[in-house]
Amino acid sequence: MSADSESGAREHLRHTAATLAYRGRKVLCDAPEGFGSLKIGDTTRTSGEILAHIGDLLDWALSLAQGAHAWHESPPGKWEDGVRRFFTAIERFDGYLASQAPLGFPPEKLFQGPIADALTHLGQLSLLRRLAGSAVRGENYFMADIVAGRVGPDQAAPRYEFD
Repeated sequence: MSADSESGAREHLRHTAATLAYRGRKVLCDAPEGFGSLKIGDTTRTSGEILAHIGDLLDWALSLAQGAHAWHESPPGKWEDGVRRFFTAIERFDGYLASQAPLGFPPEKLFQGPIADALTHLGQLSLLRRLAGSAVRGENYFMADIVAGRVGPDQAAPRYEFD
């Protein structure tokens, strides 16, 4: 991969991380009391287990970017701690992508594995929020003010939400 194409792929990954943070802010913050223990069936994960898994995916994304293949499964904790971990992990991943450090695996693999999986699980949590009676408002995400590098809990206000 040429330096220009890797730079473009890294910027695309950074924008994807910012998209994950933006969507994560809507789904994870202001969850109802006890949401982390919500479980809708005998064979499903609790909301807290899904959030812990997302944190594991983001930690794995960083380890892959750094050239390792380290997977660690974390037990769920308090919801607020999982939300902090989510944003901290995205910030660490984005920081590595923004650096000049080499990528240990191709950008496409980083996207198709941990990042796409994390997006899927955020969608699951959004559905669970609706089932818990605390639906996340729909949004035209095309209109959202999402910027590479803005990966913390402080996100731009939604531009076009709907019910």
